This record gives sequence, C-alpha cells and structure tokens, in this order.
Amino acid sequence: MLIPARGAVAVRVAADQRFRVIDLEGTQVVDLFAFVDGDVGEYASAEHTRVFVKRLFPKSGEPFVTNRRRPLLLLEEDSSPGVHDMLCAACDPTRYALLGHTGWHASCQENLERTMDELGYAGVEIPQPINLFMNVSRDADDALNFAPALTRAGDSVTLRALLPSIVVASACPMDLNVINGAGPTDAAVEVLDPA
Repeated sequence: MLIPARGAVAVRVAADQRFRVIDLEGTQVVDLFAFVDGDVGEYASAEHTRVFVKRLFPKSGEPFVTNRRRPLLLLEEDSSPGVHDMLCAACDPTRYALLGHTGWHASCQENLERTMDELGYAGVEIPQPINLFMNVSRDADDALNFAPALTRAGDSVTLRALLPSIVVASACPMDLNVINGAGPTDAAVEVLDPA
C-alpha cells in the first residue's frame, strides 16, 4: 500500500501477521504508530519500550511494548542501515510554527488524527512515534543533531504483530530541516502474511 509523500495510511494486522515498511526512494522518515485493535487506549510506547529492551531502540528480535508493558510488535528484520529514533515527538502544527512556517503544513500528528478518525477513533492519544529511518544523533554536550536519513531506495523494516493491531504509517512531511534529505517522498507498507 502506497504511503503518499506527506500522507499516511492505516492497516489492520492480526496477531502473528508480518508487515514491511519500505522507503521507496531513500532518505524518507516514516513515523510509525501502533494501537491494540479493539482498545486504542493501549498503544506502542517508546518510553516503555526503551526500559523493556534497555536500549534507545530495539534491535532485531526485540519487541516494541505498549503503555501497559505488553509486547505489541516484534522487530524481525532491518535491511536499512539500522538508524532509527524513538526520542523525537511527531511533527505537529506548533513545531512548524516554531520553525517559522506560516499557514497550514502537513504533519505526522494530523496524519495520525485524520487516519484514526476515518477508522472511527476520534481524539486518540498521540504517542511518541517509532521514527523509522530517522537519523538523530547527539554531540558531546548532548545536543541533538538532525541529519538526512541514511536509507537508500528499497530499504525496509519488517515487523510482526504480537497482538491484533492498527498500524498507522506516516511519510513524514518535514521539509524545514534535513531529515528527509531533499524533501518528503513516497513510502509503502506491505502486509506479508494472509489473515
């Protein structure tokens, strides 16, 4: 399923189904959100995951857990350079205003809200996303450095749902810093196993 540049898609994944998130053209960040299907008050939680796996981002074979500390998604395979982020919040209208943008700008927060609203879930919590392919590092003073994603066309991450899930993938619209290289492009999400 195509994720248009600056847009988002939602997919329902059954327990034990795998899905792949693909950077189609390279240097495109994908904000990934996951909610327990049937109880969207439980969702993939970056802060709980960091404690659970004792690292800033899971490695292959490790889970993303929910705000109730239950494993939700398993990171099975990563064909990208393996640089991802779980520190930065989803971009939102306030972030773009703080960066000097005037008027409306697409954002991962609004993409999530719109996509979940279309599924009948208005007013969902906006969790810290799993920022696939996002290249954020820190310097000696612990300042964050934002750099272009290191992915090339076709790089992907494969995950397995451990609970029935609603997964929202947003092709990050950020174009006021360099995280998406020359600018936002399309991405894709593909469910690999039959339901």
